Amino acid sequence: MEFNTNQINIMLDALEHYGNGPQVDMAIEEMSELTKELLKDRRGKENRSDIAMEMADVYIMLEQLKFIFGIDEIELKVNAELKIQRLKNRIGGN
Repeated sequence: MEFNTNQINIMLDALEHYGNGPQVDMAIEEMSELTKELLKDRRGKENRSDIAMEMADVYIMLEQLKFIFGIDEIELKVNAELKIQRLKNRIGGN
């Protein structure tokens, strides 16, 4: 998911307003809410829209975590490629 400059500026303003610690806590909370909705889905509740909303919250918080911890797109891409290769190896891919 990509954010535009205005959206990024709003996220940076939120970091300045609330501070890094509280925003890390908020990221944890948002990931927990996504977890809760996924578990509801596994129990048979039709909650696709709730899952999408919580996923959006998590995407926003992940973007803020990038700023907090100074993690850039290149580092994320390299790590994602390593993880995907490891997954490929585990499932028997070449």
